[in-house]
Amino acid sequence: MTAPPPTACVPIDHYSAVHVAAETARALARDCALPAPLPDQAAVLASELGSNLAKHAVNGALYVQRTPLGDGVEILAADRGPGMPELGRCLSDGYTTTDTLGAGLGAVGRIATAFTIRSAPSDGTFACARLTPSAPLAADLHGLGAVCLPAAGERLSGDACAVADGPDTRTALVVDGLGHGPPAAEAAQLAVRSFRREPHGPLPDILHAVHRALRHTRGAAVALLRLHPDRAEYCGVGNVRALVVTPDRVHHQLTGQPGVAGLNLPRAHPRQLPMEDGATAVLHTDGLDHRWTRTPPPFLLRLPPPLLVTALAHGHRRTRDDATVLAANRFQRPL
Repeated sequence: MTAPPPTACVPIDHYSAVHVAAETARALARDCALPAPLPDQAAVLASELGSNLAKHAVNGALYVQRTPLGDGVEILAADRGPGMPELGRCLSDGYTTTDTLGAGLGAVGRIATAFTIRSAPSDGTFACARLTPSAPLAADLHGLGAVCLPAAGERLSGDACAVADGPDTRTALVVDGLGHGPPAAEAAQLAVRSFRREPHGPLPDILHAVHRALRHTRGAAVALLRLHPDRAEYCGVGNVRALVVTPDRVHHQLTGQPGVAGLNLPRAHPRQLPMEDGATAVLHTDGLDHRWTRTPPPFLLRLPPPLLVTALAHGHRRTRDDATVLAANRFQRPL
């Protein structure tokens, strides 16, 4: 198994882009072998969210991708204003601020297996509509979000991420192949393949296995995160950043030990990340401008993981580099 294809970003800069987003979502659902009528429903979700951006938003975009555990499709929507001051009414069927039927966001809430949306007048609106074959699969995604974008003009991404759940833990990998383009993508794919062979062992053992798998590549920065019900562990090499976000500030900013997986790996030293109630652990590559942590608005810090990664990718991505961001809460197995 290799890493899923990178996230498709569709800027909604003209109403014709809504059709592009809908076809992108339909094609991805078919590639994921989702049963009928889910591919058509994915197209409807993208069309409704995209139409809302085209009518009302500034600098809006849709991000279409597989869900982080690979069991479905998700459509992420982001804009930079003006926000929805009456969000609750906007989610009701029949409510409209234009001369339309007003079924958009209400339809998204009915069709999606899971739908999350937040809005603030000064910060914009962010939404995540997930479509999976069953509600239990959607429940497994609770508290988890990830976006992986290639550099502008590139089809492949040298970044990748993967997530694996065990009985009591969730383990995540974020990898940044050196450079970008096909050679970096090859390193990232091999790292994901190695991780998926045995994702539940000690983090240093996983890191060493990735290092061995990348010996004949250009190498990569690698970060591993293991989420427990009460804490998180981090282990990494290179400049993938790890941090913890709470509703009031950013804590515990770390980077990996100096070195490159596949070339020179130092002795791995896992570190603990305290995770209080409401905390979110974040991993991101250097395709995301790290300065977002200096004065983040409270609205950003309080977003759930799927919307946090959307907001970070939409607002702080460096388009000349591959960019990946993953966010997760403490792991709680759904009942």
